[in-house]
Amino acid sequence: MVTEMAPAAAGLPVRALLFDLFDTLVDLYMEKLPHFRHRGLALPASARAIHAALPTRAGIDFDTFARALGQLDAQFLVSHYKKDIELPSVQRFSTLSARLGLPDEGLPEILAQVHMDLLREEVAMPLHHLELLATLGRRVRIGVCSNFSHSRAATGILEDYGLDDHLAAVVVSEDIGLRKPRGEIFLAALEALGVGPEETLHVGDNLAADVTGAAALGIRTVWVTRRVSDPEELLTRHAGPRPDYRIADLNELPGILDEVGTA
Repeated sequence: MVTEMAPAAAGLPVRALLFDLFDTLVDLYMEKLPHFRHRGLALPASARAIHAALPTRAGIDFDTFARALGQLDAQFLVSHYKKDIELPSVQRFSTLSARLGLPDEGLPEILAQVHMDLLREEVAMPLHHLELLATLGRRVRIGVCSNFSHSRAATGILEDYGLDDHLAAVVVSEDIGLRKPRGEIFLAALEALGVGPEETLHVGDNLAADVTGAAALGIRTVWVTRRVSDPEELLTRHAGPRPDYRIADLNELPGILDEVGTA
């Protein structure tokens, strides 16, 4: 059942649905890849696999590697993530390789691939999403607007599940250089779909990135809570605009389209 959180924004009939990727179209179980602490540093679960991919001839022990990775990630948090600037995975590992004194030009790609392969192992898609997307695609244009540091991995995931066949546009933050809620990434997606904000619905799980970012451009918003542990608490703490619609599952989208109309 669709739960309307606020009066739906006035707009034209919907011509396009814009989807977030992770925990919206597909689920990324990051809880299976938790950070761990090593000598006071918070490191991603992939750190040991990435270290194992370093050239053995370099002789870099895990403590040296972990210290460099932890320090760089702390710097990137300030220089990139807090400013909604995307940090491509290859750039991250290129900087790490230089810090470690490893000049191998192909190494950053190898390390990024190791990291992405581990992430992709924790991705799954609800079985009904593929048929649902096919159904929705007969009514409106469909696109993806995703924050992710590795565009090739994101498109690979869409291909893995056959979702790419139903998409008219895929916009990933690595290609734009900026992350949601920045308006530039939404505008790039709208341009790729050939639609205006007032005739688009954006569907995502993140109130700050998806709802606030899209609403700032006049895009109507649908908040999907399938992977949100406590929606009521999040809404209470959320200082931004309320979603126009809140749904527990994407199979409620046809009902929203029936309500707002399609062109």
